[in-house]
Amino acid sequence: MSSNNLRPLVFWPTFLLLMAALLASYLDLDTFLATTKTLNSAILDNFSWLFSLGSLYLLVLAVVVYFSPLGKVRIGGDSAEPLLSRWRWFSITLCTTLAVGVLFWTTAEPLYHLFGPPESTGLAAGSPDAARFAMATMFLHWSFTPYAIYTIPSLVFALAFYNQRKRFSIGSMLEPVLGARITRRFGTVIDAVALYALVAGMASSLGTGALTLAGGAGQYLGGETTPLRLGIIIAVIVATFVLSAASGLKKGIARMSALNAWLLLFLGVFMFCFGPSIFMIALGTESLGLYLDTFFTRSLFTGAAASDPWPQWWSIFYWAVWFAWAPVTALFLGKIARGYTVREFIRINLLFPSLFAIVWICIFSGTAIYLDMQQAAGLNEVLNNEGVEHVLYRIFEQLPGSNIMIVLLLFIAFISYVTAADSNTDAIGGLCTRGLTADSDMDGGLGIKVLWGSVIGTVSWVMVSFVGLDGVKMLSNLGGLPAMFIILLASGSLWYWLSNPALVILSPSPAPTPASDTNTSSFEGIPTNANQA
Repeated sequence: MSSNNLRPLVFWPTFLLLMAALLASYLDLDTFLATTKTLNSAILDNFSWLFSLGSLYLLVLAVVVYFSPLGKVRIGGDSAEPLLSRWRWFSITLCTTLAVGVLFWTTAEPLYHLFGPPESTGLAAGSPDAARFAMATMFLHWSFTPYAIYTIPSLVFALAFYNQRKRFSIGSMLEPVLGARITRRFGTVIDAVALYALVAGMASSLGTGALTLAGGAGQYLGGETTPLRLGIIIAVIVATFVLSAASGLKKGIARMSALNAWLLLFLGVFMFCFGPSIFMIALGTESLGLYLDTFFTRSLFTGAAASDPWPQWWSIFYWAVWFAWAPVTALFLGKIARGYTVREFIRINLLFPSLFAIVWICIFSGTAIYLDMQQAAGLNEVLNNEGVEHVLYRIFEQLPGSNIMIVLLLFIAFISYVTAADSNTDAIGGLCTRGLTADSDMDGGLGIKVLWGSVIGTVSWVMVSFVGLDGVKMLSNLGGLPAMFIILLASGSLWYWLSNPALVILSPSPAPTPASDTNTSSFEGIPTNANQA
């Protein structure tokens, strides 16, 4: 990539801050962790109410937009041809947002809630009420609310980028609210802040993925998880996702995501068939009722009245994570939506992934709770003594064909991390490139993708092998506060367009060259994004 096309004020601050954080954590880890932990605590103490209100507000706004006249607007104009089929569009959306976290946390997290419910609720640890609470909490954390946090800024960007022909920038979402002059003045800073949160989050997610894969591989290879083994795993993941991102949207990213989605479906069907099916359905139905009945109460639960820290440990912490990743995710999810209406966008990005997550939670969280409560499988001890990833492996050890299924599980985990990371890498390339518009080829270039992939891989390896992931993970979460303000401001653009729909309905839309899923086009290499919790 030519240096003339590089956006230096976006690239260099993010790059140098990441290197500085890596150096600081290596030189004095205790001070580094204490500082980041203090900053995180201050944010959660002072803004818990806003994270809770903001996340709920975005979900309500999505419903309002869906049923409004704006829902009929076609992204890119009436003549716009879809970039992707609905299935590939859905599979990319599913696999580049929450799929990695859903894979492992839906068996581990319910155990935390089962044996550690909020003190202010008065629930007894391990009780049937705690089991229902655990499942309802999983629905809250992993379905409609997080997808709404991703959907709203993505929709704003899609309409700004395609229908109003704005620049490839997070600042483009804010232009209807702040005006072109202010947005151009501060747009670079906004992009740099959002990029830093994403890159730090990517590093922690990749490190977590390497530990997960190393733990599973250790069951077959034996020996300890050494820096060499972690380095090899990270190198393979980085090489794979960089090649996938470099090959473009239709070749690498779409095919990898489609494969990942089919494998996840197979894994879910297998667990349903050979797990405690009736218990999954019964507990899921019962807990879904609790989730719906207490939705508004739980969504706005901050723990302030009882000085209960549980919401900050879990729900509000999750909202901060989703907010931190959402601005850059919006660049991808908005860009691949060309040719579909706003209502179709909300269905593919919010409704269908949320329903998938609810079914997945019923199957996997239900199985984990059943094995621990009904069969005394000791999963809680595995969680506390061995780690999050080992819970899922232990569950599969108790199912038929465990040796084969655990190998498949390792492969699915690998593909899940790759599909999340290749989209991130492409998004980073686009954000660091000058002059990308809906009329350009929108490819950030191979060089910047290789560079960022290498940097993120190196940071992940150093942190996970010699320092620990807590510091870089908290650095990513610190991005949740400024990202939340960005997204809430961007949501004002939707209200503006709801009042003035002609601004997006009547925008000129040059007819693009029709593209199919099997043919390359000038849109090859469209930036994408992922999320890991």
